[in-house]
Amino acid sequence: MSYMASSAGPGGAARERPGPVAALQRCDGGVEAGFSGADGLTRLTHLYQRNPGRLLFPTVSSGLPPEAVLVTVAGGLTGGDRMSVRLEAEHGAVACATTQAAEKIYRSDGADTSVLVDLRLGAGSALEWMPQETILFDGARLRRETRISLAPGAMLLAGEITIYGRTARGERFGSGLLFDRWRVQGPDRLLWYDATRLEGDIGAKMAHPAGFAGARASATLLCGGLPGQATLAFARERLAGRGDDSLRAGCSLVNGLLVLRWLAGDAARLRASFVEFWLHLRAARHLHGLALPDTPPRVWNC
Repeated sequence: MSYMASSAGPGGAARERPGPVAALQRCDGGVEAGFSGADGLTRLTHLYQRNPGRLLFPTVSSGLPPEAVLVTVAGGLTGGDRMSVRLEAEHGAVACATTQAAEKIYRSDGADTSVLVDLRLGAGSALEWMPQETILFDGARLRRETRISLAPGAMLLAGEITIYGRTARGERFGSGLLFDRWRVQGPDRLLWYDATRLEGDIGAKMAHPAGFAGARASATLLCGGLPGQATLAFARERLAGRGDDSLRAGCSLVNGLLVLRWLAGDAARLRASFVEFWLHLRAARHLHGLALPDTPPRVWNC
């Protein structure tokens, strides 16, 4: 809160001088959840949450793994805010985690927004981390890091969709910062490390044909724990002929980890393609034993 103090100026005229301005309140939130598996069932064994983070657990059909839904009760994040998500699936556990809605990163007055995602998968476990879109307002400053640790036999599906500006109102993410890092650690070595940094003249970088080529949205999807070459062939077969100048997609196999990328001028079209492929991977014969549904979590359809 700020205030103005008055004093007498020359000739006795009152004038105002600025008073001290208190620091704006910023959030330091986080959620943690741990799951264990036994007798074909997954149970929640640990839960911690700190404002503005909340985890909700909607009712799922009998026999399906639990869903954890992250809610940011502040309605979005801005400069100086911090949020952490830590999820652990112990041996035999199967769980899906997502977000209630798209996460908004508001314009910053100079400070960075910090987001940390830490996923730990025990031997023989399976975990999905599939948040809905992150929307970067023009002027937003986001530093996001996703760390994933895979034990032998663990199965992973993890993705992220980023939208550059409020596309419905014609806004573009032309200034600010995006520093987005992924790190996937296997049982005995680093499997994948990737970093994206956008700063300075972001508009020119987004428009460059060797960069984003005018894309308004991007996505990454990782799949680990399945037979590598068979999964790569499966992915390429389903991506073949799906792209064009407005939607580009590709996949690679890195140290047994399937990495898929999308770039699109239409965020809604990218989201539809992302979800379609996510469900293709769920339906792959190697995943049938996990009893995953053939539809995304209900919050994705709200």
